[in-house]
Amino acid sequence: MSDNIYLPYRVTIEKITQEAPGVKTFRLKFNDETLAQSFEFGAGQFGEYSAFGEGECTFCIASSPTRKGYIECTFREAGKVTSALATLEEGQTMGFRGPYGNTFPLGEWKGKDLLFVAGGIALPPMRCVIWNALDTRGSFGDVSILYGAKTVADLVYKHELREWDERPDVRLVTTVDPGGETPDWKGEVGFVPAVLEKMKPAAKNTVAIVCGPPVMIKFTFPVLDKLGFKPENIYTTLENRMKCGVGKCGRCNVGDKYVCKDGPVFSRVQLEALPAEY
Repeated sequence: MSDNIYLPYRVTIEKITQEAPGVKTFRLKFNDETLAQSFEFGAGQFGEYSAFGEGECTFCIASSPTRKGYIECTFREAGKVTSALATLEEGQTMGFRGPYGNTFPLGEWKGKDLLFVAGGIALPPMRCVIWNALDTRGSFGDVSILYGAKTVADLVYKHELREWDERPDVRLVTTVDPGGETPDWKGEVGFVPAVLEKMKPAAKNTVAIVCGPPVMIKFTFPVLDKLGFKPENIYTTLENRMKCGVGKCGRCNVGDKYVCKDGPVFSRVQLEALPAEY
């Protein structure tokens, strides 16, 4: 361990999965074998991933803490650093700093039903929590997952969606925006909030975890209100211009909160206390 909080660990890319156009998942193993076995994190935490010589960027840890020996991240090629990461190949080395931020309170959710609502590239922050819950399945009641994307091609983790769909202990509903379906599409067609209202999940003893584009979240919260979900039982995870990951640069400051330190996981009660413009 180094005293330099900005010095990344070296990790090797063990596996690359092309999830969707411009979206990849990296499975990463720490070059230090002792660290690979001892590294721990909680569902919801994030890291800083670096392409040497190009910089670093922030993603959630998309794999579950129940699965040891590696971590995974999923990202969309969108800027300088992600474009550089996208050129890397299996067997090459990159950097990782973390874990940072808080976690989803899974311990408090034991015995409750879980409802996951995700849109587009926002499924990766959910994936770690979903697998954490499924790997400790006996601790929770019903598990429902609603996931939507613009088109069928934009759905990420297609192989895992099939696996979840085949499980008798999971209710999975997938949807694409109108016009995004293919002739063989068997899922729903419609925007996530409308499909959620159609699902009519029970609010009693249920925790809702919501993650997606701001516009999706904006229209999903009123649906949850209509269905009877209380703000204290609704959670989300945010990414707000996070850069350093440790509360030093101030880029992610919102009111009196730093998303990187006080989040990225927030309950709706906490969100409502943030400045209105946020």
